[in-house]
Amino acid sequence: MTTTSQARSFDQAAVNYAAHRPSYPPDLIDAVEELADRPLRGARVADIGAGTGLATALLHARGARVIAVEPGQGMASQFRLGLPEVPLVLGDGNNLPLASGAIDILTYAQAWHWTDQRRSVPEALRVLRPGGALALWWNDSDSTVSWIADQDARLRRLFGADDSEPDPMARFRGLPTELDFATRQVRWTRTVPLDTHLANLASYSDFLMLGEKGTKTFLDAERDLLTCLFPHGTVEERYVVSLAVARC
Repeated sequence: MTTTSQARSFDQAAVNYAAHRPSYPPDLIDAVEELADRPLRGARVADIGAGTGLATALLHARGARVIAVEPGQGMASQFRLGLPEVPLVLGDGNNLPLASGAIDILTYAQAWHWTDQRRSVPEALRVLRPGGALALWWNDSDSTVSWIADQDARLRRLFGADDSEPDPMARFRGLPTELDFATRQVRWTRTVPLDTHLANLASYSDFLMLGEKGTKTFLDAERDLLTCLFPHGTVEERYVVSLAVARC
């Protein structure tokens, strides 16, 4: 279980988060519709832990009637700047500020792991209408790419994490056993300036907890390493989105 202080640490980096975090590929939104067995257009969707609205914007663009739920004041303020037309309420997945049976699709874009499943599962089932769907997804760097695997290893050493190779199916472990999930993985790529790549790293909760000095030391060394790999200053980032959808 991650800590509340980690979850709330994003508030201090909301501007950086909105500017540099990767969004999600259109193929992911296609997969949500397929596994939920309904189009997003016209669906009543609640995006929980919406942050600055990266996923919310894509759901809204597909024609969903979206309401966003976000616990952090800083992230919520940034959300309102980018998506003023989308309703947003303060709250979290453990105590949803939503009416019972009101939602067609409930989404958690990189936010489910911040919840306590003893509370968030009953809450999800409460707010979903019969036949509704719970969609969870995580966007991770693709460690089958050698330079990304090397960077991941440096990050694990910095933060004292298990130094074993990442398991591409790990996100699907620990899903609520009382729900029947269909899963899929979507691979995609974005090309960004090196500065954007490093700023994205700096927005991770572990770096926010580490502090400015430790973060700067790591990112300065990372800049030197990546400048050798990408001398033109442009980084091709590759990602794997792990999607799990349960129809309720």
